[in-house]
Amino acid sequence: MTIGITTGVRSAATFFLLMLAASAQAQLYKSTGPDGKVTYSDTPPASGNVVQKKVTGGTVDDSDSLPFELAQAVKNNPVTLYSSDKCIPCDDGRKMLKERGIPFSEKTVKSNEDIAALRKITNENQLPVLTIGRDKQNGFASSNWGSALTAAGYPETSRLPKTYRNTAPVAAAPSAGPAVKTTAPAASANSGDVAPAAGNAPPGFRF
Repeated sequence: MTIGITTGVRSAATFFLLMLAASAQAQLYKSTGPDGKVTYSDTPPASGNVVQKKVTGGTVDDSDSLPFELAQAVKNNPVTLYSSDKCIPCDDGRKMLKERGIPFSEKTVKSNEDIAALRKITNENQLPVLTIGRDKQNGFASSNWGSALTAAGYPETSRLPKTYRNTAPVAAAPSAGPAVKTTAPAASANSGDVAPAAGNAPPGFRF
């Protein structure tokens, strides 16, 4: 009789562990109702703001919820702004993106390495540069940016959650680790191939 009880307990324990393992790989969906109430379910809601959350090993991968239309635009045509300090058109472009509710990443162009990274995107010596998926916009023109964003599927008015925040700007060139100190050769008095910087623009760039 003891053996039967022990076997039953072990079977129940095994079943419980299997259920835990299955639930650990389950997907949860977060939805926000019209009244602002947040609920979680293992089935996607019919409509509304949805975030699919993967639960693995007891940790939850969470992010701000986005309306479906906006989430699809971000997935298919991510937006990146290339900017520099003391660049009024860059500031105007950034302001427009925020007012329209466009999720975007920002990359700053300050060093020669940053310029080299930007050269892989465009050969224009002008900032800001906006990429929307494969589309590139050189310089800031509100109407052009607006048309390109609309064509890429972005809503014409902001639908971002109030709690949404864009990531902090990063350098256009990936960090290569600690810099190695070297002695630069003296600049030639006749070297004038690169246009002088305007304001705080990188050499050769204009706003």
